[in-house]
Amino acid sequence: MAEKLKKIRVLIAPLDWGLGHTTRCIPIIYELLKNDVDVIIAGNENQQVLLKQEFPHCTYIYLEGYNVQYAASARKLFFKMLMQIPRILSAMSKEHKWLKKAIKDYQIDAVISDDRYGLHYSGVPCVFITHQLLIKNPLGSLAEKLLQKINYNQINRFHQCWIPDFDDHPNLAGDLSHPQKMPKIPAYYIGPLTRMKKLETIIDKNHLLIILSGPEPQRSVFENLIFEQIISFPGTATIVRGLPSGMELPKTADHINIYNHLDRYHLNKEMCKAAFVLCRSGYSSVMDIHAVGVKSVLIPTPGQTEQEYLADYLMKNHFTVSCSQQQFDLCQMIEKAKGFEYQINNHLYFSNLPYFIHVFIEKCYQNKQKALPVC
Repeated sequence: MAEKLKKIRVLIAPLDWGLGHTTRCIPIIYELLKNDVDVIIAGNENQQVLLKQEFPHCTYIYLEGYNVQYAASARKLFFKMLMQIPRILSAMSKEHKWLKKAIKDYQIDAVISDDRYGLHYSGVPCVFITHQLLIKNPLGSLAEKLLQKINYNQINRFHQCWIPDFDDHPNLAGDLSHPQKMPKIPAYYIGPLTRMKKLETIIDKNHLLIILSGPEPQRSVFENLIFEQIISFPGTATIVRGLPSGMELPKTADHINIYNHLDRYHLNKEMCKAAFVLCRSGYSSVMDIHAVGVKSVLIPTPGQTEQEYLADYLMKNHFTVSCSQQQFDLCQMIEKAKGFEYQINNHLYFSNLPYFIHVFIEKCYQNKQKALPVC
């Protein structure tokens, strides 16, 4: 008779470009744990510091990130990224070899990869999560088609693709998540992935929440710009620096509260009480803002075409107010936001995640059943 099935083990590994990929995996991990799954989390030190606050009892494995370096100017960023492609490809190859060993050592039954292209393996169900099926770049449509072909060659090595967005209009990522051509593998719109929710609280009309995030050096460049201008802001503000491992805090005016990092509960409260949230136009931030229904000011990372596209797309759809970092003036942007006709439509928020997690787990058990020896 067949050996009794044990709980399945799922490895989940987010990309290390900023903390957005890490935070959007939090609702997935919660849903897996609700379904009595053993969750193994792979990531670097910063990712583990953040996730251990939420999931102290999960198993953690160190996995080196892609360690992409950003340029200090938008003009240099694209070419600096091109120069790093060989190293990124090498990292993908290494993480693929790493996965084969991890599956054996930890008896992993399935893999969920958030934008880590090397974490696929034919012997177990592997899911790839991305909102970028179309990769914007400054070279135009022909380059976009070429990049999409390269992108799909990697995505098609997985068994499924989960897209954290709505399947029709209005949606949050526009052309990025709704390209004319889809991958060959089954692709599903699972709804936004966010750890935030709308709370019943009193909004402070004079309070601003500023969330700093993203790779260096641009995180620090934007932080310095904020600290220069926040002194003249007439209201109160909370600044979250996006440094989970940070120890020291910079000094500023008395009406400003500064944190290196806030856990999910306190960040959620800050978002709900703020009149405006000011942050980068990273997609994880967009999903959080949508879930809470807060008004926002989005400043894209210079030269990061995905964020520049999202900021422009969402402003045209009355989701946010935006401007470039070069043109940024804090007080002027808040005044502009006060007169802007926001249409956030947070009442449309929903998630198909519980359903897809349930189906995914069932397939994992079926796959495990087939692999069992018969006596």
